[in-house]
Amino acid sequence: MESGVSRWSTVGALVVLLVLSTGFAIAAGATSLPIGETVRHLLAGLTGGSIDATDVTNYTVVWDIRTPRVLLAAIVGAGLGVLGVATQAMVRNALADPFILGVSSGASVGASAVVALGAFASLGMYALSVAAFVGALVAAAAVHVCARGSGGMSPMRLVLTGVVLAYGFQSLMSLIVFVEPRGDAARTVMFWMMGSLGGATWSAVPIAAGALVVVIAWLMRHADDLDVMALGDATALSSGVDCDRLRRQLFVLTAVGTGAFVAVSGAVGFVGLVVPHVVRLLVGPRHRAVLLLAPLVGAVFLVWVDLFSRVLVPPRELPLGVVTAAIGVPVFLHLIRRRGYTFGGSQ
Repeated sequence: MESGVSRWSTVGALVVLLVLSTGFAIAAGATSLPIGETVRHLLAGLTGGSIDATDVTNYTVVWDIRTPRVLLAAIVGAGLGVLGVATQAMVRNALADPFILGVSSGASVGASAVVALGAFASLGMYALSVAAFVGALVAAAAVHVCARGSGGMSPMRLVLTGVVLAYGFQSLMSLIVFVEPRGDAARTVMFWMMGSLGGATWSAVPIAAGALVVVIAWLMRHADDLDVMALGDATALSSGVDCDRLRRQLFVLTAVGTGAFVAVSGAVGFVGLVVPHVVRLLVGPRHRAVLLLAPLVGAVFLVWVDLFSRVLVPPRELPLGVVTAAIGVPVFLHLIRRRGYTFGGSQ
């Protein structure tokens, strides 16, 4: 799809689909509400309008519980989708996703420290998110220090360092859970590591949204440089693009962005891996087009994933990672088997 008209038509269709999906996900759940009543409660929440005393319970469900959760699902899905594009460009590896830098493993160490050891207890309800974000940044810093060599930060060195340190952080997380005296931390940490939006609050929405805006704005500004970098460092340098400098900037952007999203949702796998490939099937390999659609596809995808996680086995919730894997694995295998499809420009 090369024409601008087709591209913007796809964007328009995805925006409409996202709005409809968001509205449906807010109305649906263990207790479904009519669309009309849902819209009325949303308008009351947006405008500060009054509601009847008999509607307080449903209003609370719609405005205070489901709306921030669905919005966070859209934001996190959009963020992981676009960061997947950035990560694959940074390491020139079609199998990369935002978690390849060990960020999610570092975040899991922070989360397990809160659950098992009571770290950051003074922060109350924000302890888990803050600890996960701090753990993510520590992991990213460790990867950066270890991957940095005399010749810069090469893609292969970055991938290998991220994978190795991820194992190290996972082992540390397992040790923290193992020595936890109560013995009930494993289930909580495991659920968080597979992703959950059950604790979504309004206070987390602007933080995640701000991170998303910064990530998309920076990547769109450097979309042409990403196209050049995909040709190889030597070719890019002859075109005036300093790949080592650009890769360092991408690393910081990806680490901070992934840390922000993981802090509010846990480690939701497969979104950053599958979404970029699906989008390339729609618009081709040019980064400006891919970066335009990836957030929308990721947002729609995770809104529906979160809805399925809530309604498939009521009253319990499935971890988001279970649903994304159930969908992502067959989709990715189908992409691999597609004749003529290339992953990031190479077979």
